[in-house]
Amino acid sequence: MLITACQLRDDPAGLAEDWDGLTEHCLAAGSDVVVLPEMPFAQWMCAEREFDLSRWEAAVGAHEYWTKRLGDLGASLVLGTRAVTQDGSRYNEAFVWTPDEGAVGVHRKRYLPEEDGFWEATWYEPGDGIFPTVSGPFGMIGFLVCTELWYPEIARDYGRAGAVLLAAPRATPLESRDRWVVAGRAAALVGGLYCVSSNRVGASAGIEWAGTGWVIDPDGAVLGHTTARRPFVTVAVDPDSARAARHTYPRYVR
Repeated sequence: MLITACQLRDDPAGLAEDWDGLTEHCLAAGSDVVVLPEMPFAQWMCAEREFDLSRWEAAVGAHEYWTKRLGDLGASLVLGTRAVTQDGSRYNEAFVWTPDEGAVGVHRKRYLPEEDGFWEATWYEPGDGIFPTVSGPFGMIGFLVCTELWYPEIARDYGRAGAVLLAAPRATPLESRDRWVVAGRAAALVGGLYCVSSNRVGASAGIEWAGTGWVIDPDGAVLGHTTARRPFVTVAVDPDSARAARHTYPRYVR
């Protein structure tokens, strides 16, 4: 299974340029699975303390447009999050995209920060706290969206439920780059699964984004990560390694 992580700018011109680069990379690499950053298709509105309905609706529209283009990547599976409104409520929704079914929502971000630069609880509502596994062509998949990555007990539950891949779309700043890698390695280790994360990059909304998408194996080793010179990275992984890992230390301990 060939998994691609990336880092994308969120300004319209930068996003369009990065998308062309990601498309070229994925087609050349033969990517099976692509993980996108958290709500990648609109500039980061949660930096604003006051909610603005017009900006939210614009973000929903942008994600509706770009999700129709996910087939550009040529992958069997694309994982990310999007801004959605349902029954008058707003959510940051994790989705699974396939060529046959398009983008299907599977989980809504539960744990929402509320501080300078990240007024997420102001902009959308928390999900119901259900963290389902999703069936994919290469095995079961779980989601931890950004802040949720700091709840490793959920990664452990995913591993015990049979997940081989944990997708962790992020919007995290440069100043905390190293600690997020620690969180990703811990999630992979306790779950005995591959942890794959993509992030925003560049400067927007007064925030310098960290980039540093990654692919981490079930023993916590970083198999590949993105940089300014290499904004997209594709790694070959073996789902059977994750299936075997759940029976080894520390995963087998009950």
